Amino acid sequence: MARILIVDDSKMTRDFHAYVLRASRYEVVEAIDGADAIEKLYRHPDIKCIVTDINMPNMDGLTMLKKIRSTPELAHIPVVVVTTIDRPEEQMEALKAGANFYLIKPVKPSILVASIRMVVRDGDRV
Repeated sequence: MARILIVDDSKMTRDFHAYVLRASRYEVVEAIDGADAIEKLYRHPDIKCIVTDINMPNMDGLTMLKKIRSTPELAHIPVVVVTTIDRPEEQMEALKAGANFYLIKPVKPSILVASIRMVVRDGDRV
């Protein structure tokens, strides 16, 4: 079963995404911001995908994404951005920084799961 890291400062959003992903047979690890996410990535080296917000305290999602992409042992992990920021320039910045997908909240559960399935190899799921 593939393990997904959900990064969002909103507990309600983390709970919703976790519910959707567990229902789709993924394991879930949660982080409250980018700094917490980086720590969790080192504690769980088997994480197959990151689902992250952009607006968060301490370390925002874009800063986290850039740090992941510049760290050789983390750079391979796909990142799905799920945010309320619906501006083309923000979307382009995230995609240029290495995001695999950029989804706007509220995101339909089927779209979230489909996006993850596109970046996580089939062999990583049960």
